[in-house]
Amino acid sequence: MASDQRAEWGAGSLKMAIAMIISGTVGWFVLATDLPALTVVFWRCAFGALAMALVCAAQGLLRRGMLTRRQLYWVMLGGVTLTLNWVCLFIAYAKTSIAVATITYHVQPFILVALGAVLFNETLTRYKLGWMVMAFSGVALIMLGGQQQNQDSGQYVYGVGFALAAAFFYAITAAITKGLRDVSPCLMVFIQLTVGCVILLPVVSLPTTSSVSYVWELLMVIGFVHTGLMSALLYSAVQKIPTILVAGLAFIYPVVAILVDAWVLHRPLNGGQLTGALIVLAAVAGINVRWRFSPKGNRANPPH
Repeated sequence: MASDQRAEWGAGSLKMAIAMIISGTVGWFVLATDLPALTVVFWRCAFGALAMALVCAAQGLLRRGMLTRRQLYWVMLGGVTLTLNWVCLFIAYAKTSIAVATITYHVQPFILVALGAVLFNETLTRYKLGWMVMAFSGVALIMLGGQQQNQDSGQYVYGVGFALAAAFFYAITAAITKGLRDVSPCLMVFIQLTVGCVILLPVVSLPTTSSVSYVWELLMVIGFVHTGLMSALLYSAVQKIPTILVAGLAFIYPVVAILVDAWVLHRPLNGGQLTGALIVLAAVAGINVRWRFSPKGNRANPPH
């Protein structure tokens, strides 16, 4: 490997790792605001859109003719599903825990596979189906594990359901994004965040707690850091490093979420939840690297 390529991969890997660490802490900041999910998502979209507008302006993307009308419609639809994804995920944080919601949310690749099979007649191979069954078995264990803790079981189940709904909406967003390869990712995120602001404007509220300035600081961090900076780092990274490395570094996100829950919020996963989490993450790893079992032994097939 040439030295310039090693340097590029190193820089991209560092950016990806930082982006995933930032993503893993978002739940902590969301819960700290003590605001309704709809309100937090609105301000995330508002501050995030401002951050992305600055990025787009610096790249000369805020010009007419950057999108066709058809592309704009699809990007706006992606904005609706991205917003619903965040609303459901933030509700899941409050009803379960950051770790449980984040791990459950990571079944999104399997929902995307299922959508491809149903909507686009894509082949659902046995190895994909096997990893899918394994992943949802892990989710079932996470749900059962929650019954062992002193939690409202009904609220906990609803929380897992909201995390699955978030994964569903994110899978739709990812499918739309996949079909818009000619659109700048930064411009796409800017438009999607703007759409989120518009659809949530009728229900938004202002912080009214005694520590209003602290809450505003949290909301700005969620918007500028967890959305704007994270998106810029992530899209810069994926352009520099191979897909297999992107898939591997993505696991930093759930690991950080688990550590935040355990060490900062003192809500460690119990045995059943941890077992389920490991099963889900193993299944996600399996489908990301196209890992198949063959009579000649295990063989990891890299993505095409």
